[in-house]
Amino acid sequence: MNLKQQAHFDYLYQQHLSNLTLQGKRPATIDAYSRALRRISAYFDCPPDILTTQDLKQYFEALIRSHSWSTVKLDRNGLQFFYRYTIEKQWEWLNIVKPPQVKRLPDILTPSQISLLLNNTHQYRYQVFFFTLYSMGLRLSEGLELTIHDIDSTAMQVHIRDGKGGKDRLIPLPIQVLNALRNYWKTHHHPILIFPGLGNGCNSPMDRGGIQKALKQVLKDCRIYKHISPHSLRHCFATHLLEQGLDLRSLQHLLGHASLNTTARYTQLTPLKQKDTIAALNLLSSKLEINWGPK
Repeated sequence: MNLKQQAHFDYLYQQHLSNLTLQGKRPATIDAYSRALRRISAYFDCPPDILTTQDLKQYFEALIRSHSWSTVKLDRNGLQFFYRYTIEKQWEWLNIVKPPQVKRLPDILTPSQISLLLNNTHQYRYQVFFFTLYSMGLRLSEGLELTIHDIDSTAMQVHIRDGKGGKDRLIPLPIQVLNALRNYWKTHHHPILIFPGLGNGCNSPMDRGGIQKALKQVLKDCRIYKHISPHSLRHCFATHLLEQGLDLRSLQHLLGHASLNTTARYTQLTPLKQKDTIAALNLLSSKLEINWGPK
């Protein structure tokens, strides 16, 4: 872009950020939607308000080839917001890009694999962090944002603040988690954070990339070849509690799900549920009276 185009882009970009804030979008959404605007402007090397429908189709065709569908959806939503609120222009977005509806079941570790993972996590801070995510079913961001003020050792509960959808919730605090958090906190004595970063980043939470890299290495060391991420520990938490007989409503509260349907998907992952299904299928076919062989 030349200087005039760059100045125009900068103006549009600031308006985009302002509108996102005025519409009450959360920080993660603002980051994703603003990245979408930067990405498409860099792709065409021009301000995004002059692009045609054909340009948008070309962009999304290239994006689908180079990025995941989750990124494609974020860019679509971000650009749709920009056109609607910043330049007040409507597009037929479904005709431009329509991501497929895909529902995949996550990989789940068994309790013995969870123990193996934790015992082979040699960096203490990661070991305690993985244990905390699993034992309370926290999202990655929820674990990172934990502060000493969120831990109520008298009531034995944890205040999860500003979770997904901007919602707070209170969840029980297992005694083993309290002990682990106390012992780990003694290694750094940060006045606020339970999981602070290192060195110059000590006043911010631990680095997400470092956590993901550490988990990937531990899985490799344990020869666990499932597709596991820090968020998978939350899936394991939910599945294992259902196996122990916890009801869906209680699990919904622990996970902070707005819809019970979201929680119910974990029933598909429990071996007990699968066992019941297999028994029902066998019973169904065994009731049939069939004379096998040629007639």
